[in-house]
Amino acid sequence: MAHPEFVGLVNSLQATAEAALGDLNAATASAARDGLLAENRARQTAERSLKLLTMLAEKTRGNLDFTEADLLTQAIGSLRERLNAAGN
Repeated sequence: MAHPEFVGLVNSLQATAEAALGDLNAATASAARDGLLAENRARQTAERSLKLLTMLAEKTRGNLDFTEADLLTQAIGSLRERLNAAGN
């Protein structure tokens, strides 16, 4: 069974990155208010979240249940795609 705090952490990091990349949701308003959506800062924020998620995946490898591992893998893949698309 997925640990709720782990799921919350992954979702929070992903939402921060997505808000920085311009997704419209509640996090976007907060990110804009905090100055995280300036073009150069937005990419840095998204890349930092991706690095944290990647580190989390490396440090927890073999210790996650299927749901947690899948959630983390999907978040990393989605953010990598978004950053690659935004970089072109």
